[in-house]
Amino acid sequence: MRFGSPSRRLFFRRLCTLPQKLKNVSYLHRERVLKEAQCLLTDYLHSARAIPFSHADSIVSHAPFSLSALVSKIPFPQNAAADDFKRFLRRFFSYRPVNEYEFFFESIGLSPSSSSLAASAYRSYFLSDDASLLSAVSALVGFGFPWRKLGILYSEEPRIFSADANSLVARLRALDARGFHRVCIISICLAFPSVLSAEAEPGGEIDLLFQDLRKVFIDFDLAGLVPEDDVDVFLHTCRKIRVFYDLGATKGTMGELMGRNRKIFLELDEALIAQKLNFFINLGMEAAEAGHFILKHADLFNLDFDNPTIVMPEYLKRIGLDEDEIESLCRKYPYVMGKNKLRNLPAMMKAMNLHKQVLGKILNGNLHYLSSEFVLAASHHAALESGFLQGLERLKRTRKEQYLDSKLEFMQSIGFGENTLTVKSMSLINISGKDQLQERIDCLLQLGIEYSMLCRMVNAKPIILNQCKEMLHEKVNFLCNDLGFSLEYLDIFPAFLCFDLENRTKPRYKMLKWLKELGLLKKPFAPGTVLANSERRFMVNLYSIHPAAPKQWLECFSSRSDNYGNQRILFN
Repeated sequence: MRFGSPSRRLFFRRLCTLPQKLKNVSYLHRERVLKEAQCLLTDYLHSARAIPFSHADSIVSHAPFSLSALVSKIPFPQNAAADDFKRFLRRFFSYRPVNEYEFFFESIGLSPSSSSLAASAYRSYFLSDDASLLSAVSALVGFGFPWRKLGILYSEEPRIFSADANSLVARLRALDARGFHRVCIISICLAFPSVLSAEAEPGGEIDLLFQDLRKVFIDFDLAGLVPEDDVDVFLHTCRKIRVFYDLGATKGTMGELMGRNRKIFLELDEALIAQKLNFFINLGMEAAEAGHFILKHADLFNLDFDNPTIVMPEYLKRIGLDEDEIESLCRKYPYVMGKNKLRNLPAMMKAMNLHKQVLGKILNGNLHYLSSEFVLAASHHAALESGFLQGLERLKRTRKEQYLDSKLEFMQSIGFGENTLTVKSMSLINISGKDQLQERIDCLLQLGIEYSMLCRMVNAKPIILNQCKEMLHEKVNFLCNDLGFSLEYLDIFPAFLCFDLENRTKPRYKMLKWLKELGLLKKPFAPGTVLANSERRFMVNLYSIHPAAPKQWLECFSSRSDNYGNQRILFN
């Protein structure tokens, strides 16, 4: 094997960007050892494991992490001469099995951690033990799929790699017969992996998808605007098309509109397309309609949603809400008032339950409500801005500034404006990561809490968001399933989610349940009465039920005691 081939040069360029952990090899010999290991491992896979040479070369050349990890385990003598390394490597490969799946999965584009996870699903170390996997890979590579992009297929549709190779070849030939050129078909499969695994029924999802794609690529000649042999450009184009379907567009109905707006798929990126679609979906538009709407009004893609600043309640006046309604909204949702970014308009409107009303106004011939000129014409609310800036400055003196920026961005993204209530909430939230906070909001929404109500809860008790989503899920389930309350009770008593479930909530309710079973508890206590009171006050309430109840609480139910199982009856 030659060390100077293009794949070798690519391999060692990648290695140079990786942290080397070969502490068992002198830095003077590391490059040579890795080269020798790559050569020997490729020969081993081909000669000993009967893997086609081209596959073996691709597997090892594109798996630098796995190779480095393997070589780091070899016990080379400290004073080994340069010529001795090959002998030690050969001996190691002869007596130690290599987990070929880790090399394979890294080589097709999975991250090292994902490669290890995928490899752990296989009982064997040897690729040759899985004939269907190698046959599927041969079919895909033979059709023209780039080796390094096979991981895209595996990540989304792993069953492709366990499919019968003949069936896979037949599916690829059927797609090839639809009139698209080969690179276009490969890119479509990479962007929509389900076309290789889903049932291909006449008039089914796959058929409808290709009806749209045929109109876009062939009838409107989008394929003619993309370099014919460039898989990457075609793949990026197909991914932009997929954004519409992922966000609710119906297959078989989008081809004409996409074709007439083909420049969108050449000039814009996925994130911008998704931002515009999500903007209208979050305002209350049906997901199936959003794609049609935005392609019929393609000028919306030229609007800047990121930079213009929107000001509440001035914006509400500009779009025609009457003074009395605006005053009511200011009293009810003070945390929404103040500055925010135009991109967060749907969240602000949902926080006030105005999203569908505002969407109706925009769709009624008022798209200019979203233009920078219209938004910026609203004057600033000086009092709100002054209070916000003063509060933020005080907070910056006690907190790290970069974390405050992240928290403010999050608070604005869920509909809170720049005002003193938002600063107060930021001061009580201990989590700095925007993604972590959004994860907790999403968890509560998925549990069925209405958006406007959730914003009220966060404003009343921001520390709700200091808990992990698993704990929030457990507390909501306890409230609804064990105690029998509806989610709406959290609007009255959001602090329920702040109390320690194991050490406060469950013990107190166990005590009350026990009293009820004895016939001593005549009427139930509301969660606010049970949890918000101190333990001393809770014991006073127990005493009012029965004089001996506090003693029973302390000895058998209180979290101070581990004696949950030994519940002695102390009174008749």
